[in-house]
Amino acid sequence: MAKFAIFASGSGSNAQVLIHWVKEGKIDAELACLVCDRPGAKVIERAEAAEVPVLVYSPKEFENKAAYEAQVVADLRARGVEYIVLAGYLRICGPTFLEAYAGKTINLHPSLLPLFPGLHAIRDAFEAGVKYTGVTVHFIDEGVDTGPIIRQETVMVDQEDTLETLAEKIHQAEHRVLPEVAAQFLTGKIRLVNGQIETEIE
Repeated sequence: MAKFAIFASGSGSNAQVLIHWVKEGKIDAELACLVCDRPGAKVIERAEAAEVPVLVYSPKEFENKAAYEAQVVADLRARGVEYIVLAGYLRICGPTFLEAYAGKTINLHPSLLPLFPGLHAIRDAFEAGVKYTGVTVHFIDEGVDTGPIIRQETVMVDQEDTLETLAEKIHQAEHRVLPEVAAQFLTGKIRLVNGQIETEIE
């Protein structure tokens, strides 16, 4: 059974769904730990309540990004972590991390990439006045939300939507899509081979 870690920076609703799927046996993998780069984030409380080991870091306490990532990678390897699921992790992964986990890390993004990359995707889509947006799960690479796309789901933007109601619709889509893709990724049914996605979906 594969071992994986969840990375999250904020409230952790997607991490909560992943933890639930693991506990329900719907993800056939061992959740080794949750990694958070923001001490005091709500996700830490959620993970601890579910008895998931938590690794909390304050990146500003490290000499540089490489030093921060080297420590994270060392701690993950000590726990036998093979795969990573980024579930609201608001930090760009650098070369030190990518060298260790390239092709083994997927990310959730709240837009239909390549549209609206970056930290404020929901707001950017709303302010652009688009008729639809959505969510994307993709492998990470050295760019900002530019890796090979695994799956997308469209979310319609209704005329009466506010930024808050649109965000809630996006989150509902995330809670469906991410655990389904993670379950396939963590059992080898979705993998990245020579930059191309290969699938064995039944």
